[in-house]
Amino acid sequence: MDNTPVDNKPKVVWLDGEFVPWAQAQIHVMTNTMHYGTGVFEGIRCYATAQGPAIFRFPEHLKRLRNSGKVVGFSAPFDDDTLTDATKQLIIRNNLEECYIRPLVFIGDDSFGVNWLGNPIRVALVVFPWGAYLGEDGIKNGVRVKVSSFTRHHVNINMTKAKVVGNYVNSQLAKLDAVKDGYHEALMSDVDGYVVEGSGENIFIVEDGHLVTPPPGSILPGITRSTIMDLAREEGLKIREDRLTRDRIYTADEMFFTGTAAEVTPIREVDRREIGEGGAGPITKKLQKRYFDLVKGRDEKHLEWLDFVTVSGLTSATSTSRSPSAARSCS
Repeated sequence: MDNTPVDNKPKVVWLDGEFVPWAQAQIHVMTNTMHYGTGVFEGIRCYATAQGPAIFRFPEHLKRLRNSGKVVGFSAPFDDDTLTDATKQLIIRNNLEECYIRPLVFIGDDSFGVNWLGNPIRVALVVFPWGAYLGEDGIKNGVRVKVSSFTRHHVNINMTKAKVVGNYVNSQLAKLDAVKDGYHEALMSDVDGYVVEGSGENIFIVEDGHLVTPPPGSILPGITRSTIMDLAREEGLKIREDRLTRDRIYTADEMFFTGTAAEVTPIREVDRREIGEGGAGPITKKLQKRYFDLVKGRDEKHLEWLDFVTVSGLTSATSTSRSPSAARSCS
Protein backbone atom coordinates (compact mmCIF):
# COMPACT_ATOMS: atom_id res chain seq x y z
CA MET A 1 0.00 0.00 0.00
CA ASP A 2 1.08 3.59 -0.55
CA ASN A 3 -1.32 5.20 1.93
CA THR A 4 -0.42 5.90 5.56
CA PRO A 5 -2.56 3.88 8.00
CA VAL A 6 -4.29 5.90 10.69
CA ASP A 7 -2.59 3.88 13.43
CA ASN A 8 0.72 5.44 12.38
CA LYS A 9 -0.22 8.84 13.73
CA PRO A 10 2.69 10.36 15.68
CA LYS A 11 2.16 11.56 19.24
CA VAL A 12 3.69 14.97 18.64
CA VAL A 13 4.14 17.29 15.66
CA TRP A 14 5.92 20.64 15.33
CA LEU A 15 3.88 23.65 14.26
CA ASP A 16 5.18 27.22 14.00
CA GLY A 17 7.97 26.63 16.51
CA GLU A 18 6.06 24.61 19.10
CA PHE A 19 5.73 20.90 19.83
CA VAL A 20 2.03 20.08 20.01
CA PRO A 21 -0.02 16.87 20.34
CA TRP A 22 -1.30 15.41 17.07
CA ALA A 23 -4.93 16.33 17.77
CA GLN A 24 -4.02 19.96 18.46
CA ALA A 25 -1.99 20.50 15.26
CA GLN A 26 -4.84 22.31 13.51
CA ILE A 27 -5.23 25.11 10.98
CA HIS A 28 -8.24 27.26 10.08
CA VAL A 29 -10.58 26.33 7.24
CA MET A 30 -9.67 29.64 5.56
CA THR A 31 -5.95 28.83 5.38
CA ASN A 32 -4.86 30.28 2.05
CA THR A 33 -2.79 27.31 0.89
CA MET A 34 -5.78 24.97 1.27
CA HIS A 35 -7.79 27.13 -1.15
CA TYR A 36 -5.16 28.08 -3.72
CA GLY A 37 -2.37 25.49 -3.41
CA THR A 38 0.63 27.78 -2.90
CA GLY A 39 2.75 25.97 -0.36
CA VAL A 40 5.96 23.94 -0.56
CA PHE A 41 7.03 20.71 1.05
CA GLU A 42 9.68 18.03 1.20
CA GLY A 43 9.78 14.27 1.60
CA ILE A 44 12.73 12.93 3.60
CA ARG A 45 13.48 9.56 5.17
CA CYS A 46 15.16 8.61 8.41
CA TYR A 47 16.59 5.08 8.53
CA ALA A 48 17.53 2.77 11.38
CA THR A 49 21.27 2.11 11.42
CA ALA A 50 23.69 0.40 13.80
CA GLN A 51 24.67 3.89 14.96
CA GLY A 52 21.06 4.96 15.58
CA PRO A 53 18.47 6.76 13.44
CA ALA A 54 19.97 8.64 10.51
CA ILE A 55 18.33 11.19 8.19
CA PHE A 56 19.37 10.76 4.56
CA ARG A 57 20.77 13.83 2.79
CA PHE A 58 18.96 16.23 5.09
CA PRO A 59 20.84 19.42 4.02
CA GLU A 60 20.08 18.77 0.36
CA HIS A 61 16.38 18.37 1.13
CA LEU A 62 16.31 21.56 3.18
CA LYS A 63 18.08 23.41 0.36
CA ARG A 64 15.43 22.21 -2.09
CA LEU A 65 12.72 23.31 0.35
CA ARG A 66 14.29 26.77 0.44
CA ASN A 67 14.58 26.86 -3.34
CA SER A 68 10.95 25.78 -3.75
CA GLY A 69 9.88 28.65 -1.51
CA LYS A 70 12.04 31.07 -3.45
CA VAL A 71 10.42 29.95 -6.69
CA VAL A 72 6.90 30.70 -5.42
CA GLY A 73 7.93 33.87 -3.62
CA PHE A 74 8.34 33.24 0.10
CA SER A 75 10.77 31.78 2.61
CA ALA A 76 10.33 29.67 5.72
CA PRO A 77 10.49 31.84 8.86
CA PHE A 78 12.85 29.39 10.59
CA ASP A 79 16.48 28.73 9.71
CA ASP A 80 17.88 25.34 8.74
CA ASP A 81 19.46 24.73 12.14
CA THR A 82 16.09 25.20 13.81
CA LEU A 83 14.32 22.88 11.36
CA THR A 84 17.05 20.27 11.74
CA ASP A 85 16.94 20.43 15.52
CA ALA A 86 13.13 20.30 15.60
CA THR A 87 13.05 17.29 13.27
CA LYS A 88 15.53 15.35 15.38
CA GLN A 89 13.61 16.15 18.53
CA LEU A 90 10.40 14.96 16.86
CA ILE A 91 12.02 11.64 15.99
CA ILE A 92 13.18 11.21 19.58
CA ARG A 93 9.89 12.35 21.16
CA ASN A 94 7.92 9.94 18.96
CA ASN A 95 10.32 7.06 19.74
CA LEU A 96 11.02 6.33 16.09
CA GLU A 97 13.97 4.47 14.63
CA GLU A 98 12.77 4.86 11.05
CA CYS A 99 10.31 7.38 9.68
CA TYR A 100 9.19 9.58 6.84
CA ILE A 101 9.68 13.31 7.43
CA ARG A 102 7.30 15.89 5.99
CA PRO A 103 8.21 19.59 6.27
CA LEU A 104 5.44 21.87 4.98
CA VAL A 105 5.67 25.63 4.48
CA PHE A 106 2.27 27.17 3.87
CA ILE A 107 0.35 30.44 3.76
CA GLY A 108 -1.89 31.35 6.70
CA ASP A 109 -5.37 32.82 7.02
CA ASP A 110 -5.06 36.54 7.77
CA SER A 111 -6.51 37.47 4.38
CA PHE A 112 -8.30 35.71 1.55
CA GLY A 113 -7.77 35.77 -2.20
CA VAL A 114 -5.31 34.80 -4.90
CA ASN A 115 -3.05 37.64 -3.75
CA TRP A 116 -1.60 36.10 -0.59
CA LEU A 117 0.79 38.94 0.25
CA GLY A 118 0.54 40.01 3.87
CA ASN A 119 -0.45 36.56 5.12
CA PRO A 120 1.77 34.82 7.68
CA ILE A 121 4.07 32.08 6.37
CA ARG A 122 3.70 29.03 8.57
CA VAL A 123 5.74 25.85 9.00
CA ALA A 124 4.81 22.32 10.07
CA LEU A 125 7.03 19.28 10.62
CA VAL A 126 5.58 15.79 10.89
CA VAL A 127 7.40 12.46 11.27
CA PHE A 128 5.68 9.09 11.00
CA PRO A 129 6.42 5.44 10.14
CA TRP A 130 6.02 4.70 6.44
CA GLY A 131 7.11 1.50 4.79
CA ALA A 132 7.77 0.81 1.13
CA TYR A 133 5.69 3.32 -0.84
CA LEU A 134 4.85 0.86 -3.62
CA GLY A 135 4.87 -2.19 -1.36
CA GLU A 136 7.49 -4.67 -0.17
CA ASP A 137 6.61 -6.98 -3.04
CA GLY A 138 7.14 -4.07 -5.42
CA ILE A 139 10.63 -3.46 -3.98
CA LYS A 140 11.47 -7.13 -4.51
CA ASN A 141 9.64 -8.12 -7.68
CA GLY A 142 8.71 -4.86 -9.38
CA VAL A 143 5.49 -2.97 -10.03
CA ARG A 144 3.02 -2.62 -12.89
CA VAL A 145 2.55 0.85 -14.35
CA LYS A 146 0.65 2.54 -17.14
CA VAL A 147 1.39 5.62 -19.21
CA SER A 148 -1.17 8.17 -18.11
CA SER A 149 -3.32 10.36 -20.30
CA PHE A 150 -2.55 13.18 -17.86
CA THR A 151 0.45 15.25 -18.94
CA ARG A 152 3.27 16.49 -16.72
CA HIS A 153 3.42 20.25 -16.13
CA HIS A 154 5.24 22.29 -18.77
CA VAL A 155 8.00 24.70 -17.69
CA ASN A 156 6.01 27.70 -18.99
CA ILE A 157 2.81 26.59 -17.26
CA ASN A 158 4.02 25.80 -13.76
CA MET A 159 7.18 25.67 -11.67
CA THR A 160 8.44 22.15 -12.37
CA LYS A 161 11.61 22.37 -10.26
CA ALA A 162 9.75 23.17 -7.04
CA LYS A 163 7.77 20.83 -4.78
CA VAL A 164 4.65 23.00 -4.77
CA VAL A 165 1.52 21.72 -3.03
CA GLY A 166 -0.85 22.54 -5.90
CA ASN A 167 1.36 20.86 -8.51
CA TYR A 168 0.43 17.48 -7.09
CA VAL A 169 -3.21 17.61 -8.15
CA ASN A 170 -1.80 16.65 -11.55
CA SER A 171 0.04 13.71 -9.96
CA GLN A 172 -3.01 12.59 -8.01
CA LEU A 173 -5.19 12.49 -11.11
CA ALA A 174 -2.65 10.29 -12.89
CA LYS A 175 -2.06 8.06 -9.87
CA LEU A 176 -5.74 7.48 -9.09
CA ASP A 177 -6.50 6.72 -12.73
CA ALA A 178 -3.74 4.09 -12.78
CA VAL A 179 -4.75 2.50 -9.47
CA LYS A 180 -8.41 2.27 -10.51
CA ASP A 181 -7.25 0.46 -13.65
CA GLY A 182 -5.38 -2.11 -11.56
CA TYR A 183 -1.86 -0.71 -11.79
CA HIS A 184 0.48 0.32 -8.99
CA GLU A 185 1.60 3.61 -10.47
CA ALA A 186 1.39 5.97 -13.43
CA LEU A 187 4.00 7.21 -15.86
CA MET A 188 3.60 10.77 -17.07
CA SER A 189 4.66 12.31 -20.36
CA ASP A 190 5.69 15.86 -21.18
CA VAL A 191 3.74 18.02 -23.63
CA ASP A 192 5.80 16.57 -26.52
CA GLY A 193 4.81 13.00 -25.65
CA TYR A 194 8.11 11.87 -24.10
CA VAL A 195 7.79 9.86 -20.88
CA VAL A 196 9.49 11.81 -18.10
CA GLU A 197 8.58 10.50 -14.62
CA GLY A 198 6.03 8.83 -12.38
CA SER A 199 3.40 10.62 -10.35
CA GLY A 200 6.01 11.22 -7.67
CA GLU A 201 9.16 9.43 -8.83
CA ASN A 202 12.00 9.77 -11.31
CA ILE A 203 12.59 6.97 -13.80
CA PHE A 204 15.56 5.08 -15.24
CA ILE A 205 15.80 2.44 -17.94
CA VAL A 206 18.66 0.10 -18.75
CA GLU A 207 19.71 -0.33 -22.39
CA ASP A 208 22.61 -2.61 -23.32
CA GLY A 209 24.15 -2.22 -19.87
CA HIS A 210 23.81 1.58 -19.77
CA LEU A 211 21.50 3.75 -17.66
CA VAL A 212 19.23 6.25 -19.37
CA THR A 213 17.12 8.82 -17.55
CA PRO A 214 15.10 11.80 -18.82
CA PRO A 215 17.01 15.11 -18.89
CA PRO A 216 16.22 18.18 -16.81
CA GLY A 217 13.22 20.02 -18.16
CA SER A 218 9.78 19.23 -16.85
CA ILE A 219 11.09 16.68 -14.30
CA LEU A 220 11.73 17.33 -10.62
CA PRO A 221 15.49 16.90 -10.08
CA GLY A 222 15.28 14.19 -7.45
CA ILE A 223 17.83 13.80 -4.68
CA THR A 224 17.47 10.01 -4.87
CA ARG A 225 17.92 10.30 -8.64
CA SER A 226 21.18 12.14 -8.10
CA THR A 227 22.29 9.56 -5.53
CA ILE A 228 21.65 6.65 -7.89
CA MET A 229 23.58 8.40 -10.66
CA ASP A 230 26.55 8.82 -8.31
CA LEU A 231 26.39 5.17 -7.23
CA ALA A 232 26.07 4.02 -10.85
CA ARG A 233 29.23 5.90 -11.79
CA GLU A 234 31.04 4.25 -8.91
CA GLU A 235 29.95 0.91 -10.34
CA GLY A 236 31.44 1.86 -13.70
CA LEU A 237 28.08 2.23 -15.42
CA LYS A 238 27.60 4.73 -18.21
CA ILE A 239 24.72 7.17 -17.74
CA ARG A 240 22.96 9.15 -20.43
CA GLU A 241 20.25 11.76 -20.04
CA ASP A 242 17.95 11.34 -23.01
CA ARG A 243 14.29 11.68 -23.92
CA LEU A 244 12.29 8.48 -23.65
CA THR A 245 9.52 7.48 -26.02
CA ARG A 246 6.93 4.91 -25.02
CA ASP A 247 8.20 2.31 -27.48
CA ARG A 248 11.75 2.78 -26.20
CA ILE A 249 10.53 2.03 -22.68
CA TYR A 250 8.64 -1.05 -23.85
CA THR A 251 11.86 -2.54 -25.25
CA ALA A 252 14.13 -1.59 -22.32
CA ASP A 253 16.14 -4.33 -20.62
CA GLU A 254 15.26 -3.01 -17.17
CA MET A 255 13.39 -0.10 -15.64
CA PHE A 256 13.01 1.34 -12.15
CA PHE A 257 11.66 4.25 -10.13
CA THR A 258 13.68 6.38 -7.72
CA GLY A 259 12.44 8.74 -5.04
CA THR A 260 12.44 9.34 -1.30
CA ALA A 261 9.12 7.52 -0.93
CA ALA A 262 9.66 4.90 -3.66
CA GLU A 263 13.40 4.48 -2.86
CA VAL A 264 14.55 2.15 -5.68
CA THR A 265 11.55 0.21 -7.01
CA PRO A 266 11.81 -2.03 -10.09
CA ILE A 267 9.21 -1.72 -12.85
CA ARG A 268 8.25 -5.09 -14.26
CA GLU A 269 5.48 -4.07 -16.64
CA VAL A 270 4.36 -0.99 -18.60
CA ASP A 271 1.01 -0.92 -20.38
CA ARG A 272 0.71 -4.72 -20.04
CA ARG A 273 4.11 -5.22 -21.67
CA GLU A 274 6.84 -7.01 -19.70
CA ILE A 275 10.01 -5.02 -19.20
CA GLY A 276 13.02 -7.27 -19.77
CA GLU A 277 12.40 -10.55 -17.97
CA GLY A 278 9.41 -9.14 -16.12
CA GLY A 279 11.09 -8.48 -12.77
CA ALA A 280 14.01 -6.74 -11.12
CA GLY A 281 17.02 -6.93 -13.43
CA PRO A 282 20.66 -7.37 -12.37
CA ILE A 283 21.64 -3.70 -12.65
CA THR A 284 18.52 -2.61 -10.80
CA LYS A 285 19.27 -5.11 -8.02
CA LYS A 286 22.88 -3.96 -7.77
CA LEU A 287 21.95 -0.28 -7.49
CA GLN A 288 19.09 -1.07 -5.11
CA LYS A 289 21.48 -2.95 -2.81
CA ARG A 290 24.01 -0.11 -2.94
CA TYR A 291 21.26 2.35 -2.06
CA PHE A 292 19.90 0.41 0.92
CA ASP A 293 23.39 -0.33 2.21
CA LEU A 294 24.07 3.39 2.03
CA VAL A 295 20.93 4.71 3.74
CA LYS A 296 21.11 2.05 6.47
CA GLY A 297 24.70 2.93 7.32
CA ARG A 298 26.27 -0.27 6.02
CA ASP A 299 28.33 1.56 3.37
CA GLU A 300 30.96 3.71 5.05
CA LYS A 301 31.89 5.35 1.76
CA HIS A 302 29.11 7.92 2.02
CA LEU A 303 28.50 8.39 5.72
CA GLU A 304 28.56 12.14 5.08
CA TRP A 305 25.10 11.74 3.55
CA LEU A 306 23.70 10.52 6.88
CA ASP A 307 22.70 12.93 9.64
CA PHE A 308 22.57 10.89 12.83
CA VAL A 309 19.88 11.64 15.41
CA THR A 310 21.29 11.87 18.94
CA VAL A 311 19.94 13.33 22.14
CA SER A 312 23.16 15.15 22.98
CA GLY A 313 23.61 18.58 21.46
CA LEU A 314 19.93 19.24 20.78
CA THR A 315 18.68 22.70 21.64
CA SER A 316 15.18 24.03 22.20
CA ALA A 317 13.55 24.28 18.76
CA THR A 318 11.05 27.03 19.51
CA SER A 319 9.97 30.24 17.91
CA THR A 320 12.98 32.05 19.41
CA SER A 321 15.05 30.71 16.51
CA ARG A 322 13.18 32.38 13.70
CA SER A 323 15.22 33.67 10.81
CA PRO A 324 15.43 37.41 10.10
CA SER A 325 12.86 36.97 7.28
CA ALA A 326 10.15 36.84 9.99
CA ALA A 327 6.87 35.02 9.70
CA ARG A 328 4.99 37.51 7.55
CA SER A 329 5.52 38.02 3.85
CA CYS A 330 5.05 41.50 2.47
CA SER A 331 6.73 41.26 -0.90
